[in-house]
Order: sequence, then C-alpha cells, then structure tokens
Amino acid sequence: MTEYAIQANEVVKRFGDFTAIEGINLNVPKGSIYGFLGPNGCGKSTTIRVLTGLLSPTSGSVNVLGLEIPRQSELLRLKIGYMTQKFSLYDELTVEENLQFMGQIFGMNRQVLAQRTNEQLMTYGLDKRRKQRVSSMSGGQKQRLALAAATMHNPELLFLDEPTSAVDPENRREFWEQLFDLSSQGTTILVTTHYMDEAERCHRLAIMEAGEIRADDEPEKLMQHMGVNVVEVKATNLRKLKETLIIRPEIRSAAQVGVRLRVLINKEIKNPIEWLKTIEPSLQNAELVVARPSLEDVFVTVTGKGRQ
Repeated sequence: MTEYAIQANEVVKRFGDFTAIEGINLNVPKGSIYGFLGPNGCGKSTTIRVLTGLLSPTSGSVNVLGLEIPRQSELLRLKIGYMTQKFSLYDELTVEENLQFMGQIFGMNRQVLAQRTNEQLMTYGLDKRRKQRVSSMSGGQKQRLALAAATMHNPELLFLDEPTSAVDPENRREFWEQLFDLSSQGTTILVTTHYMDEAERCHRLAIMEAGEIRADDEPEKLMQHMGVNVVEVKATNLRKLKETLIIRPEIRSAAQVGVRLRVLINKEIKNPIEWLKTIEPSLQNAELVVARPSLEDVFVTVTGKGRQ
C-alpha cells in the first residue's frame, strides 16, 4: 500500500473574486519527486503556500505528513524544508554562519549544529567557501547554499518553488543530482518548474493551468497517453504551411522547431503522414516522419495553448 506524504482533496483558494486554485486533488507518495509544471501565474506557488500552511484554503482538506493543515501547521514546520525562487539567505553573513543560523532556528544544540554544518558543507561542495561572504558568491553557489540551508534539519518533506530559475544548465543538472540523492534517502520533494527538461526528471508530474490540474501522472505515461500523433515536416515555407494546417480541427497544434514543423494530429487519424499529404498537396515530396512525443507536446495538448 502506497504511503502518501501529501494528500489534498478538492482544495480551493480564492482571493476576493479571484480563484487562484480550483478544486485540486493531490496524492504525493513518500520518497518521490513530484513536479508542478505550469506558466507563471497558474497557481503553483499558491498551492505550495496552502500545503505548507502559510495560506488557509477557502475550502477542501489538506493532510501533510499525517498532519491536518492549516490547523497543525506549526507542527509541520519542524518537518519540512522550503526553498524559494528568490535567494532568501543573508548576504552579509558567511556560508557557515548562514547554515548555523538555520540550525539554531530548528533548536540544534552546539555539538549537533557543528556536526551538521560540516556535513552540509561537504555534501554541497561548500567546505572551501565556509568563510566566504554570501554576497560574493555566484548564482550556482548560492543555489547550493540555499538547498543546504533548507535541508539542515533533515526534513521529511522539501518544497522547492522554481529553485533553478536563476542558474545555468550545468548547475541545474548538478542540483537535480542532489535532489535524487535526497529522494533516495527517503526525502519527499515537491518542486515547481516551468522547464520541460526538469519536469521530465520528476517521478510524477502535475500540469497546472489557470488554477486547475489538467494532467497528473508519470511523465512517460503522460507522453504515451496524450491522444495525438506527432509528425515532423521538413518543407519549404514553414510559416505559411503552419497557417494552413492549424485551421484544421484534427490538428491540435503546430510549432516550428529549427527547419521542421512539429504537428500534433488527433489520434483518430490512423495514418497521419498520408493524411497530411492528402490535405496539403504541397507535401507530396516533403520529408515527413512520426516523432516521439515530448512533454512540451503534452503541455500544449492538455492546456489552452495549442492554437496560440
């Protein structure tokens, strides 16, 4: 039987007349990396704030690590880590001082604090920078420090709100290796992102739009069951071809990728390549191939972005 770190049922959050999240349901297995993918303003950060008890839901029920939220949110704060998009540690303190400060907040005694600080400095490659002021660190170094600080107290559950938005691809890859290490040790991780490559790394993924969860499954299954075939077309005048194709109701979206047009065609069309050649005679001698679905294809299929 699967144990869940987070269970949310029909959760709604309104701010006056504005509905930020609309009837979401979540079951996040313990020890998993669960992703929220969606554009800015879709409700990802609001959802995290409700799950951590920082905001009270307008309606619905939330249970996190066996605690009823928001009623027991004070108890929850000792069990979770939270890393925000914006770097929120102290620039004028050293690396070591920031970690010690976080440990003191969680009530560590001097001996435990010293041991845990050293462990974190080694784990996140910051040992040689322990005396460096944070203000002089690079974005990637600050990111590692923020993760070290968020996990100082060995949280059971880690919330990461777009944690890699300000770092380069190499640091992002290294950051995700550290997340997999934490997951393998039993830490449950909930991470919001708008990067498709990061979303594919998650064990399970929810795609959000306008406060609603449009899809929720393992990334590979989402790609398998998206209800469209993907055909890549290499031809001349792709911009005009796109305008011609997207008016067809059978075509979910078309987007140019380099020298090819990536066309998403409803699965009801049994032979999509022959069908395309039939509806568009100019493609008779063009290069057409069926392509593997991507998470971006899933995203445009389940949200309202398919025809924009």
